[in-house]
Amino acid sequence: MLGDWPRTGLSAYRGDNCMKLPYYLLDVFTRERLAGNPLAVVLKADGLSDERMQAIAGEFNLSETVFVHAPRNERHAAALRIFTTERELAFAGHPTIGSTVLLGLLHRLSAVRLELGVGLVTAVMERIDRRTGEAKFALPRLPERLAEMPDIAAIAARLGLVESDIGCNGMMPARYSAGSPFYLIPVRDTGALEAIALERRGWSEVFPGDHNAIYVFTATPDERGTDYAARMFGVGTDQGEDPATGSAAAALVGLLVDEGGYGEGQHVIGLRQGHEMGRPSRIDVQFTIAEGALKHAGIGGSAVILAEGVLDLDE
Repeated sequence: MLGDWPRTGLSAYRGDNCMKLPYYLLDVFTRERLAGNPLAVVLKADGLSDERMQAIAGEFNLSETVFVHAPRNERHAAALRIFTTERELAFAGHPTIGSTVLLGLLHRLSAVRLELGVGLVTAVMERIDRRTGEAKFALPRLPERLAEMPDIAAIAARLGLVESDIGCNGMMPARYSAGSPFYLIPVRDTGALEAIALERRGWSEVFPGDHNAIYVFTATPDERGTDYAARMFGVGTDQGEDPATGSAAAALVGLLVDEGGYGEGQHVIGLRQGHEMGRPSRIDVQFTIAEGALKHAGIGGSAVILAEGVLDLDE
């Protein structure tokens, strides 16, 4: 599979003391260039050490960089290694969507099987044009509730809000994970969402753990085609605010099922993020409830290729 990259002038070359690797930059969860969440994808990365991949991710300085490796199973399209500027992730949504669109466009695939740290992901890709596609995939791990968050006053204070701003449609803060943990904070309305002014003092006491990112969201009943708006803040991690966070949207499914008032059957919701940053994004979320329990969940979105180049790692 990976030996058949189209000849664009960027095919990888390795010699005794040189390595040149093609890479692409994409904007994910959008069809518009310079919107959504940017992503770097490095192809043919099998010869890179963990340390070198981490250094390259730091050089790109994006929220995530993907390194595409040959799959362990030849029936799969690729194995993906996902790095932030500081650590490797077992799963992240926008790298999965972006990589699916890129590999689908390069190889003319409609089904893309990817080996991730969290497990096998089978994604479906639809070509929009030669640089744009739309992908969706079932979550390899359904979200689970990790912890309650009873101290509403402390949560509100960290967001620069008041206690009455916390909560939305019967949902209250809790910690969930579908591969990456997030503190999910529902707020009253979009006014409260826009008014967030973070107070970093005392952050680790209110949001403990190695991954103490928060996903603040609210319902948007007056917005056509959008059901929820969200913002993600990575205070205490290597991220600031993120324009589109698929792994957080995946975790959110758990809270929506438990407290959002959704009944039996299949539900499709639209989620916007990144508007406050000038990087508007849209994440599509789908889940199925049967016999009172979550049986299936998936996320989807678009991605567009912005640029391509070559990493010159000659020694």
